[in-house]
Amino acid sequence: MSSYLVLKTIHMGAAWLTVALFGLRLLMDAMGRPGWRNTPLRWIPHANDTLLLAAAIGLLFVTGWMPFVHHWLTAKVILLVGYIVAGIFALKPGLGLQTRLVASVLALVQIMAIFHLAITRPAF
Repeated sequence: MSSYLVLKTIHMGAAWLTVALFGLRLLMDAMGRPGWRNTPLRWIPHANDTLLLAAAIGLLFVTGWMPFVHHWLTAKVILLVGYIVAGIFALKPGLGLQTRLVASVLALVQIMAIFHLAITRPAF
């Protein structure tokens, strides 16, 4: 199997796992179970996201894509930063419910946009 396919498979799997872990942590918070913060769920998403980023960087080298030349890729990077910021607010226990809810929705919308760009790679 080519290095592109290996990296793409790792990247896609890690991306789906990122969404699942984020959703799980949101769900546990919504159910009133903040105890996940004292379990491996506190650090596993960070390890997965490190793998996701490493695979993304590997794909950049293998494909030759450049974020500021391929605009769909630039948009993904910008949305990723937005997702990280919104995710921090969504999972921050000291914030009010309304703030966390808005941040959760923003994070999920940005994830959907990232997936859309990854699938369609539009030329804009």
